[in-house]
Amino acid sequence: MSPASKTTSAPRRGRPGYDQESVLQIAVGVFNRHGYDATSMGMLAEELGVSKSAIYHHVPSKGDLLRLALDEALVPLEAIGRQEQAMHGTAIERLEFILRSTIRVLIERQPYVTLLLRLRGNTEVERQALERRRAVDRKVTDLMIAAQAEGKVRTDVDPRTTTRLMFGMINSLVEWYKPNGPGSPEQLEENAIAMIVDGLRARA
Repeated sequence: MSPASKTTSAPRRGRPGYDQESVLQIAVGVFNRHGYDATSMGMLAEELGVSKSAIYHHVPSKGDLLRLALDEALVPLEAIGRQEQAMHGTAIERLEFILRSTIRVLIERQPYVTLLLRLRGNTEVERQALERRRAVDRKVTDLMIAAQAEGKVRTDVDPRTTTRLMFGMINSLVEWYKPNGPGSPEQLEENAIAMIVDGLRARA
């Protein structure tokens, strides 16, 4: 196979000190500071201290950079629903597992999730990413409905609205959470679950 026929997703090395992963990390920071639409390849080149052609050695376009960056958030979020704990047990147990796992992904991949949450849907890459995100939300709504049917979750709350409110609170972490700030990720997770799950439980 010739070099030109390799897929763009495989890491490639070019200018010393940069590979596709490091280019991606820096690009995400620029996207988050300036917005994806306002960021040019020239701005990325200046941030990296390389020529635009050096960036094109790693990725064919700015859109490909965006796609790779969004996968860093979406792939682990989508994988949560395929884990055994998300597929077996009572609906509220599965719901709690998914919420806990989502919080961990947001903390571990904060820059990438920040980019995902700020999408406007202006490009096909963005629209596809938003649909993948909505699919994750729908699974949680389905679990809310199942938990209500099991009698474990209050029936006086609308599942779809509640799902939006839950993710609204969890997703806000990307705006204020600081890795070196007060409180551990574990404490943050426990506080969030206590507020969400305990508040949803059906009263005896």
